[in-house]
Amino acid sequence: MQNGYVESFKGRMRDELLKETLFLSVAHARVEIAAWVDDYNRERPHSSLGYATPAAFAAELDKQWPASLRPTGSATQPIASAALMRKTTARL
Repeated sequence: MQNGYVESFKGRMRDELLKETLFLSVAHARVEIAAWVDDYNRERPHSSLGYATPAAFAAELDKQWPASLRPTGSATQPIASAALMRKTTARL
């Protein structure tokens, strides 16, 4: 085992998504996986965060920072974004 966090994530994804979902196309797989990852990262309580959602944990952490020490980045948008999906026609 190289990294416990990664192994745990991969196991959850495999058990909760990949074993239960029949993907009809690559585009369908991308949509379903993106929705699952979004739920996992934003809505699901995590035991490592005291069973808070990541969004609630981040909001609480942000409140604890003094205003003078709050990080201020120059990037107004996320630095990285999800890959754009190309429109392709179905091939048989």
